Amino acid sequence: MAGHSRWANIKHKKAASDAKRGRLWSKACRDVMMAARSGGNPDENARLRLAIDKAKAVNVPKDTIDRAIKKGTGELEGESYEEVTYEGYGPGGVAILCRALTDNRTRTAPEVKKIFERGGGNLGTPNCVAWMFSLKGIISIEAGKVGEERLMEVALEAGADDVVEADGGFEVTTSPAAYESVKSAIETAGIPVASSDLSMTAATPVRLDLETARKAVKLLEDLEEHDDIQSVASNLDIPEEMMREIASA
Repeated sequence: MAGHSRWANIKHKKAASDAKRGRLWSKACRDVMMAARSGGNPDENARLRLAIDKAKAVNVPKDTIDRAIKKGTGELEGESYEEVTYEGYGPGGVAILCRALTDNRTRTAPEVKKIFERGGGNLGTPNCVAWMFSLKGIISIEAGKVGEERLMEVALEAGADDVVEADGGFEVTTSPAAYESVKSAIETAGIPVASSDLSMTAATPVRLDLETARKAVKLLEDLEEHDDIQSVASNLDIPEEMMREIASA
C-alpha cells in the first residue's frame, strides 16, 4: 500500500486539524464515559486507558476527563448512551462501518440513513459489510522520523504484525492484544508517534476514480461530522496524488 492513504490515516489528519472543536471534545468524553462503565481505574481497564489517551490527544482538559470517568462509573449523574453500529455502502460500492453512541437511536438512525442517501450511498442491514473488517492497532509514524529497518526492529520485536510505507511515512499494524506494548516500545525507543488507535480495518482496500473518490470522501466526512457517530471505518484506499487533489478542491 505504499503511496496510498487509507481512511484510517486520512481521518487522523482531519482530526488533528479540527482538534479545538467542541464536537471532538464531546465525542472523546462519551468514549471515556462508556469505557468507565467497566471500571474507573485506567490501570485495570485497557479500554479506558485508550479513551483517555484519545481525549488527551485532542486536548480535553484533565478535569473534564475526570468528570466523564465519574459519570461513567455513576459517581456523577450523566447521560445514558448506548453503542450502535451502522453499516452500508458509499459511492463506488465502498464499504462503510460506523460506531455511534446515542441517547436516542430512533433519532440517530434516520439521520444517519439520510446522510448515506445524500452522499450517494445507502444504509445497509446488520453485517452487510462488518464481515470485511477486523479490529487492528494502527500506529502511524511521519516520514523522516525513523529509518524503516530501525522501526521494523523495534515494532516486530514488540509483537507488531507488520510495518509498511504509508502516506510517505510508516504504518505499524498490531493485534488488539499487542497494541499497547508495541506503541510503548516505539515511544520508549524515542520514535515519535504521529497518531495511534484501535481501528476497524478492511482486509481488501478499494480504489476509485477521482470523481467517485471525491464523493466517497465527502460522505465519510459528513458521517464523522454527525454528533452521535464516534468513528467511521472504510475500505477506501486513495493514491496520495489523488488525495492531494481532493483536499485542494
